[in-house]
Amino acid sequence: MKVSARNVFKGIVSQVNEGAVNAEVALTLPGGEALVAVVTLASVKSLGLAVGKQAVALVKAPWVVLMTDAGGYRLSARNCLQGQVVRVSDGAVNAEVVLRLAGGDEVFAIVTRDAVEELGLAPGVTATAVIKASHIILGVAD
Repeated sequence: MKVSARNVFKGIVSQVNEGAVNAEVALTLPGGEALVAVVTLASVKSLGLAVGKQAVALVKAPWVVLMTDAGGYRLSARNCLQGQVVRVSDGAVNAEVVLRLAGGDEVFAIVTRDAVEELGLAPGVTATAVIKASHIILGVAD
């Protein structure tokens, strides 16, 4: 599968909570981290999403918010993934920051150069990737 999204996470569906219109779908990554996506019930049915099924979660890098010093805060975003910065690639306005999660998956984020400086993002720094559940697109293999 070739996609333009920088973040492609492979995992196993661990939970499906259906609502009237949407469903929360939890995906467990190989390293044990969990991602929660909110998708329509129609998507749950058409993709055949069920506990135990393999799926991929797609997240565009600009949809990832980074924070440092996340201790003591609770957020409305369902997905807060802590990792270590492994790479910062500067551009003219923005930078690409790559976090490696404990399980080995990498999270790509596009943030401003000012944010990199203000947060002190550099290799070895601990940071948290924040991803809203509504920003995750799920897919399955045919």
